[in-house]
Amino acid sequence: MKTLAHHLIPGGCHTYAKGDDQYPISAPGFIARGLGCRVWDLDDREYIEYGMGNRAVGLGHAYPPVIEAVQRELSRGCNFTRPSPVEVQCADQFLSLIEGAEMVKFCKDGSDATSGAMRLARAYTGRDLIACCGDHPFFSTDDWFIGTTAMNAGIPQAVRDLTLTFRYNDLDSVRTLFARHPDQIAALILEPARAEEPLPGYLEALRDLCHANGALLIFDEMITGFRWHARGAQTLYGVTPDLSCFGKALANGFSVSALAGKREFMRLGGLAHSDRPRVFLLSTTHGAETHALAAAIATMRVYENEPVIEHLVRCGTLLRSGIEDIVSRRRLGNHFKVLGRPSCLLYATLDATGASSQAFRTLFLQEMARRHVLAPSFVVSYSHTDSDIDATLAAVDGALEVYGQALDSGVERFLIGRPSEVVYRRYNRSDAADEFKASAMLHAR
Repeated sequence: MKTLAHHLIPGGCHTYAKGDDQYPISAPGFIARGLGCRVWDLDDREYIEYGMGNRAVGLGHAYPPVIEAVQRELSRGCNFTRPSPVEVQCADQFLSLIEGAEMVKFCKDGSDATSGAMRLARAYTGRDLIACCGDHPFFSTDDWFIGTTAMNAGIPQAVRDLTLTFRYNDLDSVRTLFARHPDQIAALILEPARAEEPLPGYLEALRDLCHANGALLIFDEMITGFRWHARGAQTLYGVTPDLSCFGKALANGFSVSALAGKREFMRLGGLAHSDRPRVFLLSTTHGAETHALAAAIATMRVYENEPVIEHLVRCGTLLRSGIEDIVSRRRLGNHFKVLGRPSCLLYATLDATGASSQAFRTLFLQEMARRHVLAPSFVVSYSHTDSDIDATLAAVDGALEVYGQALDSGVERFLIGRPSEVVYRRYNRSDAADEFKASAMLHAR
């Protein structure tokens, strides 16, 4: 199956973060099915999962109320030549949760939402430049963002020059941008928080700086939106952006994203204005598939009526505490670190010198998978239980025992195959490229 995948699909899959280069060669190559916080590979091996569909699954795989809502809607069809009432119902449900937003437009992925926000900001301000936070890893597959990464092949220099970057929690870096490019910056976009929390007053000051310089403030809430707070991180931090973008867990894995914001800006993509040029905001054939919007409504209602966020925080806190105890007991505090908010934990793998190491990350992933835990992160869901946490901690203990041995004797003695890679790299390693090329050619014969 893997050989066929690389023969038919560039990279072997449709999301770079899910690629074979991101995992050890002994990791499950494909996931056949999932239920709750568990998944099964093609050989029916069972794993506790912590990637949760790249954080798109907040409630759990095949969560019954969501699946039931989808099935009901699908029995009536999923895509028509005129709007469906579910579009209005979903917008009403969404805007009742995200209190700072007055209008919303749904689409299928986060990139469309953030790119729509860029177009809207440029149209409203009449400016060309935008600025994104250089400390946050991903905003869009579109040229305006990918042009800022090492994988900028195929993106004209003229397009790359239109996107600037600033540092998180560093107001001076933003002041410098506005000073260097007066009356030219249309918007700033950032995640409200990631592994690092905003310093007191940072987001408020950032908003004020934007407005003082005639720019819009845009929050990318793809991750924070249904993990930090059911009403968005903007509610948690008390800062309302001009525009915000949601997705990921919004529909518990179904393809729904959202661009939302103040009516003053959003109306430019509508029909009820004649004072400004029309903005071709978001228009996708599948953007309002009825079953996906039904999934979003059902998901939002669970978040609204049940203690989802509280559960994520409690489970994440138990997990972090347990891992840190193991790390301390094994004296690995300088080599393995748990980072981020309890509802969205990450980890850092460091080698014997204290440098970030893909080889040690791969070893940890390998040893966790060997113990039936799939853990590219430690992102919990509403379906994770205390017993799942206990089983995970036992796996972490075993994996870190091997990790410690590798620090003493060399990681190459314990790692099966090549190490994983970072996504944003200019070139593939020649040996790894040969491996995947050989797989594809084998099937071609």
